[in-house]
Amino acid sequence: MKLLLIAVTLAATTIAATPAAAVAAPAAPARFVDIASVDPTILRDIRYHSAHNFVGRPIKGYREPLCILTKAAAHALARAQAALRPRGLSLKVYDCYRPGRAVADFAAWTRDRTDRRMKAEFYPRTGKAGLYRKGFLDSPSGHSRGSTVDLTMVRLPAAAQPAYRPGDPLVACYAANRFRDNSVDMGTGYDCFDTRAATLAPRVTGAARANRILLRDTMAAAGFTGYFREWWHFALAADPYPGTYFNFPVARSSLR
Repeated sequence: MKLLLIAVTLAATTIAATPAAAVAAPAAPARFVDIASVDPTILRDIRYHSAHNFVGRPIKGYREPLCILTKAAAHALARAQAALRPRGLSLKVYDCYRPGRAVADFAAWTRDRTDRRMKAEFYPRTGKAGLYRKGFLDSPSGHSRGSTVDLTMVRLPAAAQPAYRPGDPLVACYAANRFRDNSVDMGTGYDCFDTRAATLAPRVTGAARANRILLRDTMAAAGFTGYFREWWHFALAADPYPGTYFNFPVARSSLR
């Protein structure tokens, strides 16, 4: 993934990125919605609003556990959900729109080499410095355009979401006894910064591989393009904001 440079003014909502990037508005444009207003059956586990992520704390800009997307992406996601429900499956989103201030928060975290609290689960075989080079983090992020989503599938009826408590013992995200949320087996956990997270990783076989392919094909049929390094990452091909990176917070107050 090509690394670009981005400067984010955290006190405001303006992002200076590349010459192609437009200036972000103080609030979300009218073409942004909460996915719950389009399809309330899509499950949500917004990890960056919680402590169960590779940083180990809530990320800047995530004021509420919402999945905000452009209307085009939200309706495309609803089409994918409609295709899965007859199979007894539901989509579950981990991350949707991501503010520029969150991207900057990730970058600052990578520079703090003393903070390794979540390494044993999310990046056990690589260092922070390699996360950009290996294509697991990007700046600016396509998520900041509002039409990219991280997600998985859940068997219906959905089981209760297991609780994570800061300080719980950590297990590598690719281990057989890794943290299990209520999703189907995908071979690794979400945000597993390892080669086994690649959609067609040769070491992932059987049901997990079949689940990845089903998710990939379902999302493709709805208009999304997958990212080969991460089975969970999909971007709407017809992105309505291809050159704009937004910085409004993930909050109901951002929506018009």
